Amino acid sequence: MDQASLPSCYRHPGVQTGITCTRCERPICPDCMVSASVGFQCPECVRGGSGTGHAPTANQPRTMAGAALAPGDPQLLTKVLIGLNLVGYLLQQAVGDKFTERYELIGRAFVPGFDALQGVAEGQWYRLATSMFLHASVMHIAFNMLSLWWIGGPLEAALGRVRYLALYVVSGLAGSALTYWLAAANQPSLGASGAIFGLFGATAVLMRKLKYDMRPLIALLVINLVITFNPWGGIAWQAHIGGLVGGTVIAYAMVHAPRERRALVQWGACGLVLAAVLFTVVARTAALT
Repeated sequence: MDQASLPSCYRHPGVQTGITCTRCERPICPDCMVSASVGFQCPECVRGGSGTGHAPTANQPRTMAGAALAPGDPQLLTKVLIGLNLVGYLLQQAVGDKFTERYELIGRAFVPGFDALQGVAEGQWYRLATSMFLHASVMHIAFNMLSLWWIGGPLEAALGRVRYLALYVVSGLAGSALTYWLAAANQPSLGASGAIFGLFGATAVLMRKLKYDMRPLIALLVINLVITFNPWGGIAWQAHIGGLVGGTVIAYAMVHAPRERRALVQWGACGLVLAAVLFTVVARTAALT
């Protein structure tokens, strides 16, 4: 065949080749060829099929969200997150109220024992994250950690560690941002509830995708929302709602993203929620200062 009439590699336009994939018959260049038992295959066919002689990672098992399965304990990150929350609570008990008051979420207020105004509006943005690992009582942390253990492990296995961590952290920040925006500036808030409600939303998305019976989850979510809006107060409902909405949006993108644009859609959704968090924090800070 004359070189001028050779087709171009479908993955590298302009690179001419006389080799085609033995499965899909599309032209592939030397950089794309994966040796198979007969001829060569393209990377996409190797990942989607059972060809032999391919690259070691070509047929690596993946999660529903497209992440490569991590080796070892499938619930490792959930255990690490529970450990971080427990460490935070132990530090609260060991150091005392001043530790909690330095790292809990508060908008802008005078706090006894501190020389100046404290809060996110004073540039202490770290409180949006550190407050996610602090708790008000044994019952508070026990309930949150049990919830994290029950729903976190299956989500970690379904999404993969990196995506699961992004879901947890961004959901928690969404809950903190909504609390900062809507709660009284001098009202302190703390707890992992925003992140955990994000996991609730993600679990609902995942169960719907898999066509599971959602009635038990809906009942559990309704019970939690009733507790959230109880007439006795004391619960930062803003964190619950912010985390739930943020987690649902991110999870929907994680499990429904088209394969060819999976990473763009998944991380784009995380970026959009983070952008909403940033806008909310900046707007509230401008209103308070």
